[in-house]
Amino acid sequence: MLTNAPRGTNDILPDKVGAWNYVEGKIRSLCARYGYEEIRTPMFEHTELFHRGIGEGTDVVDKEMYTFTDRGGRSITLRPENTASAVRAYLQNKLYGDVSLVKLFYIGSMFRYDRPQAGRMREFHQFGIEALGEENPAVDAEVILVAMDFLRSLGLKDLSLSLNSVGCPKCRPVYRKVLQDFFRDKLDELCDDCKDRFERSPLRILDCKADADKPFMPDAPKITDCLCDECRDHFEKVQAYLREAGVSFTLDPRLVRGLDYYTKTAFEIKYAPLGAQSAVAGGGRYDGLIEEIGGKPTPAVGFATGLERVLLALEKQDLLPKAEKASDVFVVALGEAAQAPAFRLLEACRRAGLKANMDYAGRSMKAQMKQANKAQARFALILGEEEVKESCAQLKDMAKSEQQKVPFDKMIEKLKELLGKQ
Repeated sequence: MLTNAPRGTNDILPDKVGAWNYVEGKIRSLCARYGYEEIRTPMFEHTELFHRGIGEGTDVVDKEMYTFTDRGGRSITLRPENTASAVRAYLQNKLYGDVSLVKLFYIGSMFRYDRPQAGRMREFHQFGIEALGEENPAVDAEVILVAMDFLRSLGLKDLSLSLNSVGCPKCRPVYRKVLQDFFRDKLDELCDDCKDRFERSPLRILDCKADADKPFMPDAPKITDCLCDECRDHFEKVQAYLREAGVSFTLDPRLVRGLDYYTKTAFEIKYAPLGAQSAVAGGGRYDGLIEEIGGKPTPAVGFATGLERVLLALEKQDLLPKAEKASDVFVVALGEAAQAPAFRLLEACRRAGLKANMDYAGRSMKAQMKQANKAQARFALILGEEEVKESCAQLKDMAKSEQQKVPFDKMIEKLKELLGKQ
């Protein structure tokens, strides 16, 4: 049916937009404090960007991307995540030329073909940050702090931070072999996806929900036992910075990221009251991505959080502010002769910065006053034939049911006085 939105998409209706604006306001305020600047990238990119950036063999590339051929014969993909797009913009626009560390944030729609579920639709919205150009582990810690501070600023308290290192191109092949050796005689017990991952991306077996409870999984080798000296030193320093900032965390050797571009630090933040869908933010370091898509070797680190899941958490905990819908003024016009003067008065109120509305249907006074109450108007301005002749309006205090006659040329001054907006 044409009147139904595509499966996996939602309309954000007027009664919900206020919650989104509230969360986005928190994001912009937080990022300003940490020195991150907003970037807005296209909703679609050349498919190759995600093939090279995210990695062949990942579920995102193999199963979840919205890809199509445009009229020019080019393969185009709706962005399934924004890190690759932000890096492409960083390179294309030479943002690296001014400072050694470029700090960006974004808010926007992402698209993945997956089974819709609470807090995760096929079109979903992410807030994320990218810190590009610096390998200092203090930057990893800062990125984690931004994620934690964002969630805490919304009132979420039962947060847990999990931390791991996924190594680098020097030490990860060692772990990859150790992991394959461990799972080789257990292949028959793994799900079909993990059988496929065994050769292409064995680390992702650790992240599989279907195999998570298999009795042999707790005995799987830990990547931290295979880290090279550089990765081990980096990981220890990240932990030290977090301790200095008073952030508690748990080391989770099974924590891996679903995208191939991650190196070294990987982290995830969970909000326990959400139950099975408790992960609300995740990220890490991706020192190889910029080189992979055509730039010079450049260290980088970031995170992303799904805003639908954050809003779901806020709704469950009743942490969203109540929507403010009250109007300052509702103009009531009685009869044809009052329409034009009422409209002039309405616009004068708006130009003066007041929230004002009126009825355009020419309904009865009772119906219009009912509408004024529904709009939670503080005052009603009532114009009938007599008021028009006298160039005035009845100013009614809706709370006190008191009214007074006020000339048109004094009305704005009187309203501001009563509303305390002088």
